[in-house]
Amino acid sequence: MTRVITFEEVLLLAERLPPIEKLRLIEHLLPHIEQEFRAMESRPSRLKRGVWRGLNLREEEITEVRREMWGGFPREI
Repeated sequence: MTRVITFEEVLLLAERLPPIEKLRLIEHLLPHIEQEFRAMESRPSRLKRGVWRGLNLREEEITEVRREMWGGFPREI
């Protein structure tokens, strides 16, 4: 069974590296990190997928909920 290495263990090891080796580590990791961020940006957000589709909220319902939420505001402590 393979042991999972924690972030803290990696950090402790990385801190022990000489400066040039730390730089090499960053240079190696940076393209992977950039690729992961690009992949995240290309995925549509939940709202773009229509998370509100099928919910036919009327303006009156929204106004009523706002009134309920803010009805006691501001209150004294």
